[in-house]
Amino acid sequence: MLDVLSGEFQWVSRANDVLVKAQSAGHGAFLIANEIQFRPDRRMGARLRAYAALAEERYDLPVYPVVVNILPPRPQVAITTSYRSEFLGLVARQDFKVVNLLEVDVNLVFEQNLVTLLPFVPILNGGQHQAALSRAVTLLRADETIAESEPLLAFFASFVLESEVVRRIMRWDMAVLRESPWYAKILQEGIEQGQVEMLLHVLARRFGPLPPDLPARIRALRVDQLGQIMDVALEAPALGDVEAFVATLAEGAATTKRTRYRAGNGEAISPGSAAPGEGED
Repeated sequence: MLDVLSGEFQWVSRANDVLVKAQSAGHGAFLIANEIQFRPDRRMGARLRAYAALAEERYDLPVYPVVVNILPPRPQVAITTSYRSEFLGLVARQDFKVVNLLEVDVNLVFEQNLVTLLPFVPILNGGQHQAALSRAVTLLRADETIAESEPLLAFFASFVLESEVVRRIMRWDMAVLRESPWYAKILQEGIEQGQVEMLLHVLARRFGPLPPDLPARIRALRVDQLGQIMDVALEAPALGDVEAFVATLAEGAATTKRTRYRAGNGEAISPGSAAPGEGED
């Protein structure tokens, strides 16, 4: 049996925290404190220590902390499974379970009723199919305590399925999805934590292996243009459409740069107009 308690536990909780009360024959009642993050963060251990302690005090139940990583760690970043601090001879320690979503078999979510992972079904191992999305939608909508996570499911479904397929299965308008708080939060965290890595991950998930030069072309653009590319990546039927849009942005940036340079030399021209001496017979 599982009961989601996040709504009534507001001391340190955030939108990406899920506190669940569980019951098992072997362990009785206990709490599962889930923390969801894009990539492993060295500060998460300290946060989980505080979260678990406050939850245990509030409900007087043992706590099983879990960290869910959506994306793999950056190079040279280790995945830790415990937190330890020592001050004046006193030691504080908190162990926690780590779940890397890309390694989780989607069948386990359905077989073991792991409701907190339902929004992530499309990016789990084996979850890139319409049947998996349909099943996740049905289960999510049947549970009022997690039904509010449906925009998150739609967002991740758009990573691996065509927008029209997501619309048909979920009856979701992708334009509405892009206006949702989940979309803005995920996109902003992706920009802050991984910059173009999040976008490249979406492209690879949707279209397969990327051309070797595409990551460099995207990294050459401004950070504020990543949102535009993400919108195109979610809707485009083929990778070529994304590449064409990236090329358009790159050309616009180059035109602006040439205009500013010539303006600085007393030769300001508007984008698209010919430079002095060009086009003359």
